[in-house]
Amino acid sequence: MFQEVQKILKKYFGYSSFKKGQEEIIASILQEKDTLGIMPTGGGKSLCYQVPALLLPGITLVISPLISLMKDQVDALDNLGIPSTFINSSLDQQELEHRIYSASRGKYKLLYVAPERLESERFLQMLKNIPVSLLAIDEAHCVSQWGHDFRPSYLSIAALVNQLTRRPIVAAFTATATVNVKQDIINLLSLQKPNVYVTGFDRENLTFSVIKGVNKINFITDYLNSHKNQAGIIYAATRKEVDKLYRHLHEKGYRVGKYHAGLNDDERNQNQEAFIYDNIDTMIATNAFGMGIDKSNVRYVIHFNMPKNMESYYQEAGRAGRDGDPAECILLYGASDQHIQKFLIEKTLLSSDRKSNEYKKLQNMVDYCHTSQCLRKYILEYFGETNTNGKCGNCSNCNDESELADITIEAQKIFSCIKRMGEQYGATFVANVLRGSNSKRVHELGFNKLSTYGIMKEYSIREIIDLINLLIAEEYLHVTEGQYPVVQIRRKAIPVLRGEERVMQKVQKKLSAANVDSSLFELLRSLRKEISQKENIPPYVVFHDSTLHEMCKYFPTDRQSMLTITGVGESKFHKYGNQFIEVIQKYMDDHGISPRPVKIDSSAAQEHKKPSHLITYQMYREGKSLDDIARERDLTPITIQDHLVRCSQEGCAVDWDTFIPPEYEEQIFQTIRQLGTEKLKPIKEALPDQIDYFAIKAVICKYMIRKIPQAT
Repeated sequence: MFQEVQKILKKYFGYSSFKKGQEEIIASILQEKDTLGIMPTGGGKSLCYQVPALLLPGITLVISPLISLMKDQVDALDNLGIPSTFINSSLDQQELEHRIYSASRGKYKLLYVAPERLESERFLQMLKNIPVSLLAIDEAHCVSQWGHDFRPSYLSIAALVNQLTRRPIVAAFTATATVNVKQDIINLLSLQKPNVYVTGFDRENLTFSVIKGVNKINFITDYLNSHKNQAGIIYAATRKEVDKLYRHLHEKGYRVGKYHAGLNDDERNQNQEAFIYDNIDTMIATNAFGMGIDKSNVRYVIHFNMPKNMESYYQEAGRAGRDGDPAECILLYGASDQHIQKFLIEKTLLSSDRKSNEYKKLQNMVDYCHTSQCLRKYILEYFGETNTNGKCGNCSNCNDESELADITIEAQKIFSCIKRMGEQYGATFVANVLRGSNSKRVHELGFNKLSTYGIMKEYSIREIIDLINLLIAEEYLHVTEGQYPVVQIRRKAIPVLRGEERVMQKVQKKLSAANVDSSLFELLRSLRKEISQKENIPPYVVFHDSTLHEMCKYFPTDRQSMLTITGVGESKFHKYGNQFIEVIQKYMDDHGISPRPVKIDSSAAQEHKKPSHLITYQMYREGKSLDDIARERDLTPITIQDHLVRCSQEGCAVDWDTFIPPEYEEQIFQTIRQLGTEKLKPIKEALPDQIDYFAIKAVICKYMIRKIPQAT
């Protein structure tokens, strides 16, 4: 079976190896086990059910939340020569029934369906005629009301499973799930003793940054200047912010589009298509945009405002760098961001419990913006990962190269002015007094007679407001809630006013221009654009940027060498291979480039590759420690531990005494006998803290306690 999987992976998808976790998840599904896969955005979730779909009999039914996601997935599969279709509200009844009939006759291997469709009794009756072998549920976190995107229609999925003539294998996938949400997915989707795979939430190619107290529009203008011709998304919290930023950038000549719920369907679709087809570089949008947008070459995601929770942030930021190449995720934090999100939470019709939960999530997001620890570590620990490094070397806190400027004098002037104004006014009015405004209101209130009146006249109003926002973000100042927020002094500002402490501002270094694409890459990209327009498919469906970059590196000039390029399978070579070879050959001739060494294709070796857990076992037998194996294989220690457990269950000899503290062995054994092995958590809680889960698993394996009757 493994060789068959490898052949399909190479033939249809053009890959010679799996991403982390894919192999184990596919194996679990093919062993007819219910499966839950928690994988980061860009981690290759779709492949985990698309590969089994080609090996299992009948059809794979995919529950997918958005029409755009279905269309993109089906377009990509059709392009690979895999028969698939979708059913959603864009179809009339006649077309819907025709597709259902075709599915029942075995025309398709994958059928994508919106969850809302499951609430139709008539549709459920029609489904009974389709031989469903696998039910794949994408964005499975939507089933939980404690997740960040609860959709009541997902609660109909469990009923669907029970109504089908034969219960299919059920596989659920999500990129973001806390411990509570994970348990909800298992319970509410009625997964039966599922294999659960958490491949890790880390996206190593993404650089995370939080930037506070800057003029956001100026920052974005500078950023786009230094990242020309790169695709990116800018998220803002409200339609008003999106429209304002779009107007500013559009008037300056940037290739931008906008997307929010205030636009009509045609406008949204046109703008989305323009972004997907590379007709614009940057999409400015609310969180209404992006779910299911499989554009692989997004090089940056900038949040103009702080999102409402970490789940939303990580999912939106994760739309960058899906091709595995480096990408940036930048959050611009301003003092008003928290109030905007609180206002949006209050506008909802959520229950008081749900609102309370949303406020807790919002506070986690605020803490992220203020933390001085590694940003990646903060994110990973939020999602329950414990084996995290203290410093990732790829976030703004770990690589803080900003210069420090002393703004103590400016801070003292601002604090003094706020104090003398009675701490009863907003940032803009305070800035007007500091600037020395001659407005009628300033004179009526007598603020023109204050000692702080006009003491910052060398600054613009915008610059003073930016400084006030920075001091709010650094918690020297507080902004009250309500329609008319007031700026007040915090205790932290008192030592500054007394001259006992200084205030330093981080000044970002000038952004360096992005690397210029090679001339060959531009030629290949132009050819890809030509093909995409001719076939009416997004450019990334033809080939990802990373595939074009690899062509530029290896200069494939025949079928054999082209098929070694990642992302070039037989189907795509048949469609496009010779056209790209022609461009590459001409480029080499024009520039006098000699043939390069052919990339070594590991697919032949992969056909005989051992399953992942057996590779771990071989390294263990060679005397390597589990930590060393984890480092060498780029897997988590928990994954390596689970590999040994699986090997033991398959009859391989493992010296479990090595992993069991001898002084606790009898205590662990008796606790297991008492509580049973259905759940490990109660066993762990009943034992001393120094006993870890692996020691418990080791005792279970050593004594084969799975044969012991469960405690009653």
